[in-house]
Amino acid sequence: MSVRFGLVGYGLWGRHHARAITRAPGATLTAIACRSEATAADARRDFPGVPVHLDYHELLARRDVDAVDVVLPNDLHAECGVAALEQDKDVLLEKPLAPTLAECDRLLMAARRTGRVLSVGHELRLSAQWGAIKAAIDSGDLGDVRCATINLFRFPYRPGSDGWRYERRRIGSWIMEELVHHFDLLLWYFARCGEPVSVSTVGHSSAADAAMSEAVSCTLRFPGGRYAVVTQTLAGFEYHLTAEVIGTEGALRGFWSGVLDRSREAAFELKVRRRGATAPEAIPLAASGELFELEEQLRRIVPAFRERRPLVSGEDARRAVAVCLAVEQSLREGREVALALDYTPDRRTP
Repeated sequence: MSVRFGLVGYGLWGRHHARAITRAPGATLTAIACRSEATAADARRDFPGVPVHLDYHELLARRDVDAVDVVLPNDLHAECGVAALEQDKDVLLEKPLAPTLAECDRLLMAARRTGRVLSVGHELRLSAQWGAIKAAIDSGDLGDVRCATINLFRFPYRPGSDGWRYERRRIGSWIMEELVHHFDLLLWYFARCGEPVSVSTVGHSSAADAAMSEAVSCTLRFPGGRYAVVTQTLAGFEYHLTAEVIGTEGALRGFWSGVLDRSREAAFELKVRRRGATAPEAIPLAASGELFELEEQLRRIVPAFRERRPLVSGEDARRAVAVCLAVEQSLREGREVALALDYTPDRRTP
């Protein structure tokens, strides 16, 4: 039986979600909820015959919707996600889980209370390219991983509907918007090494609020002297992402470069050099990029919902949010900040 999806949000990224749902085996796009008459008209034009609502609560109340894909501004994630779970729907929620830990906890408690599946859109884990780094680490090819770097150099953010990406209250921060993906990857890559213990950050912002910095560089410290450096530049051009991992038995480097972040025609590569080798070896890769990873996420979420499991748990997504908030604190206070990512569920009803 098909998993019947309701899509909440039909901005630029929501439209990509809609197309990915229609391409996923075993998935049906059953209804769409929009935030304006203009986007509703676009949805009706793009998907004739699919009911379109201007109030997402109407979509959540539909009995012909099994799962809800939430693609809304960050400040609406908790509100919509909790409402969907309470309407007995499984939920695929765009990252970040929510801009605050209190909102994250509301979502986790609602998922536990209702018994529904909450999966968070950290789809870089599903990437042929960035997922291959995790496979290389876990295989032991690199030996004991000692350090990693992720560097993003890109054009400024798109405003988003009503300019929400440039409003601190709605986005959370520019650290939360995209670096949350990279912190999730690093927590995943370093999982066998233990939780990070601290973060220190420097940055540059033309605004008064450091959390809206155009450039940041942070160092995550892990047990045993291991560390990771993450850099983000939002005042650049095009879209260029690199990742490097160094271990006692080898080193690995990957890059992805495109004119835009949502390009299907980018240059990308992943190479590894093992100890004793005279030259690096290219790792064969299938297509790589945001659009391919989104499609892979929708392809995999259908069997995951059927099997009652998330692709990326709310608990893991909360940890990435906690790192982002610590990075913001480090920027704001100009000091190294200790990390405590342990999550103890609160059994009280929110």
